[in-house]
Amino acid sequence: MTTAPGDELGVSRWFTVSQEAIDQFAETTHDPQFIHTDPERAARETPFGGTIAHGFLSLSLLSAMAMDALPVDDNIAMGINYGLNRVRFLSPVPSGARVRGRFVLASVDGNTAGQRTTTYQVTVEIDGHEKPALVAEWITRHILKG
Repeated sequence: MTTAPGDELGVSRWFTVSQEAIDQFAETTHDPQFIHTDPERAARETPFGGTIAHGFLSLSLLSAMAMDALPVDDNIAMGINYGLNRVRFLSPVPSGARVRGRFVLASVDGNTAGQRTTTYQVTVEIDGHEKPALVAEWITRHILKG
């Protein structure tokens, strides 16, 4: 399969962002802000109608979404997260919502010393919502076989 910048490479399955996952993320990251962890207070005091996922939780799902959506390249020995050029959190993800990642190839840079750098434009969609949770420009470094 030949791909070029602008080509959609894949769309992941839906992932449910449960309150349990939000609570675990809050504990792990030491971010127990009530908008994430207290459903009653969040319903009462926020415009969201309940708790929402941390933006960084939504972002952290990119790895699982990529594993699910991107085509397998037999020339790659491993992939390494190289970073992000740009991330924008556009819409909160309500507890219990389903999200998925849509991956578009932005660029592929060289095959230097057995490595290749790939940049993806990723959109994390929320099931039933017009506006996505986030958009990101994500860079991975691929270590090639041989």
